[in-house]
Amino acid sequence: MTNIEIARRAKLRKIADLAKERFGIDDRHIEPYGHYKAKLSLEYLDSLQGRKDGHLILVTAITPTPAGEGKTTTTIGLGDALNGIGKETIICLREPSLGPCFGMKGGAAGGGYAQVVPMEDINLHFTGDFHAISLAHNLLSALIDNHIHHGDELDFDVRRICWNRVVDLNDRSLRKIMVGLGGTANGYPREDSFDIVVASEVMAILCLSNSVQDLRNRLGNMIVGYSHSKKPILAKELYAHGAMAVLLKDAIKPNLVQTLENNLALIHGGPFANIAHGCNSVIATAGALKLADYVVTEAGFGADLGAEKFVDIKCRKSGLRPSLVVLVATIRALKYHGGAEKTALDQENLETLEKGIVNLERHMNNVRNHFGLPCVVAINRFTHDTEAEIKLLKKKVAHHGVHVVLCDHWAQGGKGAQELAETVVDEINTTPSDFRFVYQDTETLWEKINKVATKIYGASEVVADTKIRARIKQYQNEGYGHYPVCIAKTQYSFSSDPLLRGAPSGHVLPIKEVRLAAGAEFLVVICGDILTMPGLPKTPAANQIDLDGEGRIVGLV
Repeated sequence: MTNIEIARRAKLRKIADLAKERFGIDDRHIEPYGHYKAKLSLEYLDSLQGRKDGHLILVTAITPTPAGEGKTTTTIGLGDALNGIGKETIICLREPSLGPCFGMKGGAAGGGYAQVVPMEDINLHFTGDFHAISLAHNLLSALIDNHIHHGDELDFDVRRICWNRVVDLNDRSLRKIMVGLGGTANGYPREDSFDIVVASEVMAILCLSNSVQDLRNRLGNMIVGYSHSKKPILAKELYAHGAMAVLLKDAIKPNLVQTLENNLALIHGGPFANIAHGCNSVIATAGALKLADYVVTEAGFGADLGAEKFVDIKCRKSGLRPSLVVLVATIRALKYHGGAEKTALDQENLETLEKGIVNLERHMNNVRNHFGLPCVVAINRFTHDTEAEIKLLKKKVAHHGVHVVLCDHWAQGGKGAQELAETVVDEINTTPSDFRFVYQDTETLWEKINKVATKIYGASEVVADTKIRARIKQYQNEGYGHYPVCIAKTQYSFSSDPLLRGAPSGHVLPIKEVRLAAGAEFLVVICGDILTMPGLPKTPAANQIDLDGEGRIVGLV
């Protein structure tokens, strides 16, 4: 059966009943969107502050491949398995973006018998959070152009406006556009662009804010452009942050849904894992930790991107500390990193598997020795994996002292991840965390970039032209030097070259651009050919999505 067919067969519980039964949450704290999805009130989450935190488990993965790793599926399967062995557990995930859903990647609600539901709603409009973020972002865009049209008291240099527009679709034609055409009544002609909503700084701010007031303040501190005297112009100087916060007042509340096995999940926010920090909201994660003994969350892409940003941005800003990391891999993906072609991944190949294991080893090293966290490797099992391949993988990892657990949650749900759940609990109870950041606040921005590049990516050096170095130094001198860095690079390699598989070392990390996200409070460092507005593939997933004769959605994966 397809994912959507499995999801439709689920016996869902009314979300308000489930929340009351499992965690004693009263109806008055639940804001329902139909029977099976709801928002949790911020007042209720605030009331939990005196409670002790549960254990936070971070699920990350090896470097992504076209073969897929199943990180979200593993997160859900592990959450169901922990509940299955009697551990009160909540899952925390990001919301899917419509761009990938209609593009190449498909939905992001898990797969097989490890899914969050209602699957169609979660993958499509859900509770409207992304629409609210898009409206708030584009309201600011409109206010900028309107301000300039009516006299420009802030003296915008139209060549240095750094606030564009967003839409939650993949549309390459919008990467560079001209606005203000058609005469003086329509504004002034200038070059503009679109990003996808998940790349918006508003999205990053919503996910890092700890209250509505914090959200409003951060929105006001966003830099939207520069004057002719090169003075930064902030959103609050346009009096935009109040109206933007109004549009986001419901979006900041976490969304509550359930898994196929009727366990609770909070799904909230969805920032990119390269141009932003790639984690669900601080509010959702912090609230879940007050409710449950264990919270399972994930970070986007591989451990070099999502997990590093989880540690150095989300944990740094929020005070959250994971107890353990689950590192997801597949034998198929490891063979791909060892040089196997995508068409040959179902064939036994011990040589390419052994070569590809270096990618897993690099990620394990980063998690254990640079983040200071205990690590368990979860092998998301496929039917074509052979006993010889499994034996080789376990042998190669054994000398690292890391547990390797085979998982069948895609086919069996929580039952298929029971061994993983038991291993995770035992590891948390026996191996203390020595959590640490990759760099310290007091280091310069350039030193922080270098540390991530050399320690996490295995690069030999970072290179940038004089203009970019000067811009980084300028940000340092202007008082932003304490900010963490958010490096945007390809997710398909430790390097900036997506064709370099495995665990390349000694490569150079080239910086192409830097952007200051003063509201989100990090410096975006763009390396290589990173796009903030993806395009659609030749045959997009949208081509298969339709309504059948009974009005049901088909083709959503």
